Amino acid sequence: MPAIEQPKIAQLVRETRQRLKFTQVKLATILGVPLQTINRWKNRRTQPLPLAMKQIKELLRQTREPDGSLLAKYF
Repeated sequence: MPAIEQPKIAQLVRETRQRLKFTQVKLATILGVPLQTINRWKNRRTQPLPLAMKQIKELLRQTREPDGSLLAKYF
């Protein structure tokens, strides 16, 4: 999986939450990370580890994100 640029990670997190209608808390819980971690990704202070990126990708697959556009756009 190619690395995603830092600004795009913030967009990925925001768009994933919006599409799936998740709060930051719900996304953090599903990914098994603290809420502060989601906030750091969103504010571009840190990047997700490769495992977290795989989990986000799998989450989008499992929830059958409406048109698959986030998978195509970011992965």
